[in-house]
Amino acid sequence: MADTVLKFSDKAREKVLEFMEGAEDRENLAIRVNIAGQGPEGFQYEFFLDVRQNARPNDIIVEVEGGLVAIVDASSAPHLNGATVNWKDTVSGSGFDVDNPNPVPEVPVKEESPSAEESPSADLTTPLAQRVQKVIDAKINPGVASHGGFVELMDVKGDKAFVRLGGGCQGCGMVDVTLKQGIEVMIREEVPEITQVIDTTDHAGGNNPYYQPSK
Repeated sequence: MADTVLKFSDKAREKVLEFMEGAEDRENLAIRVNIAGQGPEGFQYEFFLDVRQNARPNDIIVEVEGGLVAIVDASSAPHLNGATVNWKDTVSGSGFDVDNPNPVPEVPVKEESPSAEESPSADLTTPLAQRVQKVIDAKINPGVASHGGFVELMDVKGDKAFVRLGGGCQGCGMVDVTLKQGIEVMIREEVPEITQVIDTTDHAGGNNPYYQPSK
C-alpha cells in the first residue's frame, strides 16, 4: 500500500477475525473499509467481509498484523490515510469507530461500486420515499450514529422500503435484531403505508444479490 496507511487496533482486529470464524473460505476473506458518505458529524464508514478475489484493480490492499487483510476502494483511500479503526463498547451499543485525521472535503466522497454503471438510480423524490427518508434522518440515524453506524434509504417499491446498513450496524452479528426491533418498527409506525423494511446488503459478501433499484 503505497500512499494510504490504515491501521487497526488490537481489539478491532480481533473483532474482525471473530466475525470471520465459521465462515466458508475464511482464509480468503478480507474486511472492506469504505467511506460511504459524510454528514454533520464527519465521514460515514461501512465495513463488511468480502472475498479477496473480489478486489478491483484500483482497490488498495492493506496487510494488517495477525494475518488480516483490508480492502479500501480507490476513492476512499486518500481520506483514510493515517486513520485507525477501533472497536468501542458503550452502554448504547458496540461497533467500529474510526480515528481519522483527515478533514471532510467540501465535495462528498463517492464510494466506488462495481455495478454503478449497470444499476439505475432509484427515485427517492416521491412523497412516500421522502417521508421514509425523514424518519431515517430525524429518528434512526441519530441513534445508530452513537456506535458508528448509519442507515441509507435505497428505494421504495410499493409497500416495501429498501435500506442499507453501514458502519457499526454492519457485520456486528446483530443486524437482524437491529433491523426488526428498531429500524423497521420506527418506519412502520411513522409511515403506515410501509409494511416491510428490507436490508439490501449481503453482510457476508458485501454484495446486493437480489436488489436492483427501480428503473
